[in-house]
Amino acid sequence: MTAAIIAPSDRPVSWSLRFTLGDWNTRASVRTSEHDYLLPPDLEQQLETRHWFPPGFLAYLNHPAIEALGKTVIHRLSANHLVYFLDYTTVLEHRIVNRAVETIIHGELKVNIPPRMKTAALQLYTDEGYHALFSNSLAEQIAGVYGISLRPVMPHRITRLNTLLERTPDKHRALAWFLVGFVSETIIAKELLDVCRDDLVSSVQAMLREHLADEARHSRYFSEVFHYLWLTMNSRQRTFAARLLLDIIRIFFEVDERWLRESLYGAGIGETAVTEVLGELTSPQATLLRARSGAGATLQALKKAGFFDLPYNQQLFMKAGLIDG
Repeated sequence: MTAAIIAPSDRPVSWSLRFTLGDWNTRASVRTSEHDYLLPPDLEQQLETRHWFPPGFLAYLNHPAIEALGKTVIHRLSANHLVYFLDYTTVLEHRIVNRAVETIIHGELKVNIPPRMKTAALQLYTDEGYHALFSNSLAEQIAGVYGISLRPVMPHRITRLNTLLERTPDKHRALAWFLVGFVSETIIAKELLDVCRDDLVSSVQAMLREHLADEARHSRYFSEVFHYLWLTMNSRQRTFAARLLLDIIRIFFEVDERWLRESLYGAGIGETAVTEVLGELTSPQATLLRARSGAGATLQALKKAGFFDLPYNQQLFMKAGLIDG
């Protein structure tokens, strides 16, 4: 049975009023930020008590072989990870999220786009360009301090997402792009919230907090747009979306094994320790635990849209271990 397609004219007026980024002109970081994101002059002093990246996100730093090398090596590995994260963010914002936003702006999804949804999409597009700018600026500075040259042109996650999108049938391609953006934006808000809870180098902390404030609004926006689109999908589109969403979520919680291996080797970590670290991080169970923890906002948005009201979707995600019965 084909799901009913709800015409935009049949929707309550409130739908078209929800698609907004709020007081964007006075709240978005691209409009209001006063930070230059330059590394602080007292950087060495700050690193006595602060971090480049939250240690809680880098559990491998607790490996005895890494701890034994001391604070200098740990700071180097944390800086490596931050530069990688910032470089990844730059590519993600330009090549993935803004491409997903274009499907809304330019009518590629083949549904009626309410004016407020389109306006908010254009504002969000502008935000992401600024996020790419300050991510790149900070990454260049930190890489200069440590002489970091290991900077992949295309991070593993981006490569995996591009491959997934290239294999998508043309008739579903625009929807696939939107779904990747939806998962990305609902995941990153939680990631940034968790990251911002730690004591980080001041300029890094300021940048991440401003990024978080924007992404919290983006997450709500993408969740609302997903709900809107879900109601327009027929049964074939819904089945495609369910399967693809599961693949996308998994990709977002994979480890870039090649990059991490080279980062550890570059810091002088021995073969045995590197193998142990990668073994713990890349196991299917570890990946699933990261996904269950990190995709909470995505799963909640799916639930709110009625996604799990369909038994097939519920069983699919239960079998994958992402939700409980």
